[in-house]
Amino acid sequence: MDPENRSDATDSERLARLRRVSRLLDSAVEIPGTNVRIGLDPLLGLLPGVGDATATAASAYVVAEAAALGAPRATIARMCLNLLVDALFGSVPLVGDAFDVVWRANDRNVRLLEARLADPTAERRDRRVVVVLGIAVFAGVLVVSAAVFATLWWLFGVAGVA
Repeated sequence: MDPENRSDATDSERLARLRRVSRLLDSAVEIPGTNVRIGLDPLLGLLPGVGDATATAASAYVVAEAAALGAPRATIARMCLNLLVDALFGSVPLVGDAFDVVWRANDRNVRLLEARLADPTAERRDRRVVVVLGIAVFAGVLVVSAAVFATLWWLFGVAGVA
């Protein structure tokens, strides 16, 4: 067997495996009577501590395989941002699990990978999205940090500590 064809077959198998993992994590089962599909990600998130860590590790596998398939760095960065948003918001008890149902980081990442493998010249858009999302995540972290600081300041004031 010619090595180039073997590589294409291996890449196709990897991509098919990523589709299966993504479907299992994000959209394995349809909720009866609705058009909403859920996977293991939001269900694992219901387990305190280890659930979100396990789901994030499985999602990181999707990103690692995308890198092994030769996805551009900007695409990998965008996939990491999708994963970061999923991990940050998904870790909020109960609300995060609802967020996981809607966000579907793995489905997003597999679609993104398929698009880049089909059209490698589309990397410029990824760079812009990475910059905008990076700024948005940074701003979000600042806002949450300020809110936590203000809440602690208020609590210490009420308790007469400060």
